[in-house]
Amino acid sequence: MEPKKLVLAYSGGLDTSYCLMKLSKEGYEVHAISVNTGGFDSIEVEEMKTKALQMGAHTYQSINALESFYQKVVKYLVYGNVLKNNTYPLSVSAERIVQAMEIVAYADTIGADAIAHGSTGAGNDQVRFDLIFQVMAPDIEIITPIRDQQLSREAEIAYLKENGVALSWEKAQYSINQGLWGTSVGGKETLTSHESLPESAYPSPVEKQAAEKVCLHFEKGEFTGIDGVMDLPVNNIIQLQERAKKFGIGRDTHVGDTIIGIKGRVGFEAAAPLLIIKAHHLLEKHTLSKWQQFQKEQLGNFYGMLLHEGQYLDPVMRDIEAFLSSSQERVNGKVWVTLHPYRFELNGIESEHDLMNASFGSYGEVNKGWTAEDAKGFIKLLSTPNKIYQFVNSQK
Repeated sequence: MEPKKLVLAYSGGLDTSYCLMKLSKEGYEVHAISVNTGGFDSIEVEEMKTKALQMGAHTYQSINALESFYQKVVKYLVYGNVLKNNTYPLSVSAERIVQAMEIVAYADTIGADAIAHGSTGAGNDQVRFDLIFQVMAPDIEIITPIRDQQLSREAEIAYLKENGVALSWEKAQYSINQGLWGTSVGGKETLTSHESLPESAYPSPVEKQAAEKVCLHFEKGEFTGIDGVMDLPVNNIIQLQERAKKFGIGRDTHVGDTIIGIKGRVGFEAAAPLLIIKAHHLLEKHTLSKWQQFQKEQLGNFYGMLLHEGQYLDPVMRDIEAFLSSSQERVNGKVWVTLHPYRFELNGIESEHDLMNASFGSYGEVNKGWTAEDAKGFIKLLSTPNKIYQFVNSQK
């Protein structure tokens, strides 16, 4: 009887390493897959491949999903100015969706019988992975050893050592998860409500003190250039992150509701995402109508919530994406930003669609499109509903 083909979502960490060895020992033909959404360089990929094959993987494959991640998710997070609880740019949760879809697609190409991941039963990732797997591949078996066996870290290490894996599994003081759209930072301080992460917890040390100006270019809402040099959005995001992280920009702590109903707290470092979202939002304030901005705010927030909870495949997400894309037709121009240690300033914009350039008048100064009598009549009509309400209820 041929062994069952199993695709394992593999990160090279303790949990997925345990899954790899355990499942291969149980007779599965394990195909280890790493989906790169900005967290691995070429050296790390080679190291993961070596470890995976040593621990019993039948094959190892690294899938570069940077462009897919941008096109399917990040682009719409910018269009919608999405910050979960007005704080978090959905760094990790956005990645998991794309990783899950890439894993399903790979499983389909090799005719896999099962998919496995190393999520525990206490977090959000188990929901995101399982939702995507069940919707895209409803007949495939989902195997989750860590969740099902409620394993402790010590038990996993002991099992690997018993089976000849002599790697160091010492737990780092802080858990770092890096990707294109930001880096999450977890530690003992984020397990309670009263402490903040220390400077040493963040992966990027502050190296610059003198203020520095940068110009961000947008075309139809997409981040297309820096200081007059045009490139693909993914490359621009990477370049801006490298530049801005040296100022310690984009650090904060997110507090929110997990999918399973408990409160969660995590630190993050996301210099480029915060700069891009805030610059894009400023450009929209100049180029969109009042009601476009209002509706975008509602839908962008809703889009981010559904994405965070793993509901990417619900058709309403495509409907919202269509609206967000339509709204970006005239979001074109430049935004000037000044970088400072731990903060940034939005200085101003330049756009051919800037609605402040209209010849009707200047706010608080002078009007050119109406007379004083026009203004008085408008205000009188505007007051009518309140006059009626006050008149009727004052008689009571």
